[in-house]
Amino acid sequence: MAGMRAPGNAAVAQSIELERASVRLGAREIWGDVSMRMDRGEFVALLGGNGSGKSTLLKVVLGAIPLASGRVSVLGNPAGAANRAIGYLPQRRSFDESTRLRGSDIVRLGLDGDRWGFPPPVAWGRSAARQQAARARVAEVIEMVGAGAYAGRPIGQLSGGEQQRLLIAQALVRRPELLLLDEPLDSLDLPTQASVAALVQDVCRDAGVGVLLVAHDVNPLLPYIDRVVYLAGGHAVEGTVEQVITSETLTDLHGVPVEVLKASDGRLVVVGQPEAPAHHHDRHAHAAGDHTHAHAI
Repeated sequence: MAGMRAPGNAAVAQSIELERASVRLGAREIWGDVSMRMDRGEFVALLGGNGSGKSTLLKVVLGAIPLASGRVSVLGNPAGAANRAIGYLPQRRSFDESTRLRGSDIVRLGLDGDRWGFPPPVAWGRSAARQQAARARVAEVIEMVGAGAYAGRPIGQLSGGEQQRLLIAQALVRRPELLLLDEPLDSLDLPTQASVAALVQDVCRDAGVGVLLVAHDVNPLLPYIDRVVYLAGGHAVEGTVEQVITSETLTDLHGVPVEVLKASDGRLVVVGQPEAPAHHHDRHAHAAGDHTHAHAI
């Protein structure tokens, strides 16, 4: 399988580095003065409420949105220059029940398809040997994510968790050095959230892939992540869960009193966190980074 790894700068220790970065969309600043560093092989959760700019940060890393100020480096290159070394899973796609594409076909599109704006690699499909290598790689990542039992079925007939595992396989099929996952746990039940989070950690550890995963709720990720980056009020803090998800840190970040409680089952509950920047006057309890009322983070 030599030659299948996407190009990157393996001598660089960082997957992502932002230094005093800011983003504007029109006249509005989405976030500003954000600095963060994510090392290779590190599993980081990107948290924040709706409208805090989490997906925007992923698009900055991909080079799809330019910085208004500051600096960004991705795999030792300017943003956008090493995209072939990035596996990207956008916000959850829904497949109609009538969709006949098999799960394995969806994974194969990661090799052959025109994913998120990049041209398909010309090398694939040019020879029987390459076709065989492609089939072997698709089978390898399907096995890696534990989807072998259902990858041959139509994607529209699979459960949400089964679909998500296959989409993660699609993002992995080109052997990325960095994996960007935009809310991969959304709409999944709690046991499936935990199994997908464990899968992502295994990929991170076994393949040495840096993972930046966007989430509303940190609780399903607590046993698996190394650090968190928390966006709120146009700013960000980064560190371990113990450093970031605290009453003092979140109060300072949101600009209103926030209390972090620990439930008897170990889940974190945030009380008083605003729903979005435009609703700082609303006071209710909900998960850190979530927008629903009165539940654990």
